[in-house]
Amino acid sequence: MPHNPIPTCWLQGKLSLALLSVLIMPASGYAESLPVGDGRTTAPIFIPDRFGAVAQKLHGWDTVIGAGVMYRPKYEGSRDMEISPVPFVSATFFDRLTIDPSGIGVKAYERGLFQLDVKFGYDLGRSEDDSDDLRGLGDINAAATIGGKASLNYGSATFFVSADKMIGGSDGLIGKAGIEITQPVTETIFLGAGASVTFADRNYMETYFGVDAGQAVRSGYRTYKPGAGAKSIDLSVSATYLINGNWMLRGEQTLGMVTGDAADSPIVRQTLQPSSLLILGYRF
Repeated sequence: MPHNPIPTCWLQGKLSLALLSVLIMPASGYAESLPVGDGRTTAPIFIPDRFGAVAQKLHGWDTVIGAGVMYRPKYEGSRDMEISPVPFVSATFFDRLTIDPSGIGVKAYERGLFQLDVKFGYDLGRSEDDSDDLRGLGDINAAATIGGKASLNYGSATFFVSADKMIGGSDGLIGKAGIEITQPVTETIFLGAGASVTFADRNYMETYFGVDAGQAVRSGYRTYKPGAGAKSIDLSVSATYLINGNWMLRGEQTLGMVTGDAADSPIVRQTLQPSSLLILGYRF
């Protein structure tokens, strides 16, 4: 939940695509990114906290609702694409506590340009029915997540590192480091860009990209045991248009690339992972 030194402050989340019937990761991917059901992150999604420097909060809280559509790979490493609906609801209380589809975020510490957030969320796992390429691999159970994010704001840029531990599911650990930039072009148009690298421990990599002996027999894939390391790199560009004091329209394009041991997995059919998002939001 970085603070950008511009008239409009944005809350960012990760889009949980397996849910998607809900938004927020994030992200990577896709600020912060919602963990996706298959472990991916999408591009960052910025939701307006204030439309203008003089906007007043209602009893110290903000609520944003939105809906849109996303075009993305069926799972991380898939070569097949799908269209997903993206509904969203988010509430921010007293500029410190945020509740949205990704879970709960708490601003734990803030001093000067530095901010530390604590996060409680979930990972929806993955179903082998998501794609024919996953048949025989079995399902990955959902998991609760707990983590934190440290960010440093410098002008229109925010540098960040984050970590999320999964309790259940893969029992893995995901880490991310990157930069996000939001720049106003006019009073109603904002352009953004982001770049990040996502790391994963052995548990996570083996669960989402590995193939054990039993899975090899059922799926026809060769056995594969990846190690910990960099999992993916994500680049994104976005444009946000403030239609009026309540409505906003946002478009975003992300290009992800599966890397390291994850890229060598037999279930990864394509390393380049593009995704597109268009969302309409309303603040009240």
